[in-house]
Amino acid sequence: MNGRWRYRRVLMKSFLRLIRAGNLLIIVLTQYLVRIFLVGPKEDWLRHLSDFRFFLLSLSTVLIAAAGYIINDYYDIKIDTINKPRRVVIGRMLRRRHAMFTHTAFNALGIGLGLLVGLKVAAVNLLAAFVLWLYSNQLKRLPFIGNFTVALLTAASLLVIILYAPRNQFLVVTFALFAFFISLIREIIKDMEDLRGDATFGCQTLPIVWGIRRTKSLLYILIGSFLVILFSLSFYLREWIVFYFSLFVFLPTAWLTWRLARADTRREFGYLSTWCKIIMLSGVLSMVLL
Repeated sequence: MNGRWRYRRVLMKSFLRLIRAGNLLIIVLTQYLVRIFLVGPKEDWLRHLSDFRFFLLSLSTVLIAAAGYIINDYYDIKIDTINKPRRVVIGRMLRRRHAMFTHTAFNALGIGLGLLVGLKVAAVNLLAAFVLWLYSNQLKRLPFIGNFTVALLTAASLLVIILYAPRNQFLVVTFALFAFFISLIREIIKDMEDLRGDATFGCQTLPIVWGIRRTKSLLYILIGSFLVILFSLSFYLREWIVFYFSLFVFLPTAWLTWRLARADTRREFGYLSTWCKIIMLSGVLSMVLL
């Protein structure tokens, strides 16, 4: 009996790792903070938290994202065996056919729940599910296109809220741009981290096609563009927001740039990828101060 429970516990931990449970929690947190503090009114925060239709919207987004993680790992078993051997779940703890069934079920539930919220939300979920499959099957092996696709989908997880509650759209778009740029930067850094496995199986990511040095140059351009755009939008909104962007975004991004210039090992690129997550979380939490 103890052995059975131990197996189930290990299986559950493996499944949560497969669907990136931590990332899914960040999606939920971000969507609810956008709903309360950007769309508002934030004085009605309790009503927003208990809004069942918004709960369905957030749950549908999470299901589509989880399905995307599953199909990504399904296609990347061989690559992940080289890049992240300890994190491989499909084929070890979870059979391939079970993974595909779960992916399909999650997509169907995500689209169905989106339909309960509204036809436009369901259409966005359907498009996102298709793009995530296309990304895992083809796009992620192409230079920049795969990175751009993931970043666009990250921004879309915020922009879909506009379809549900079309208020303060400029603020929502501003934070969606922030999510887009940080996600794009992180995805390129992850390609630098996974260079060895990607090259072994014929992927054509930016670090493989351009090399690490030129890829870093592109990242410097993206980081600079990211900061210029955010600061410009901050001045357009309220001047005091610049202070919070400096505190929550600029300083961590400056540290990211400094470490990026010196990074040349897989471990260092892994650190930078995690640091991008911290910047994303810092920017999300800064909504509370608006």
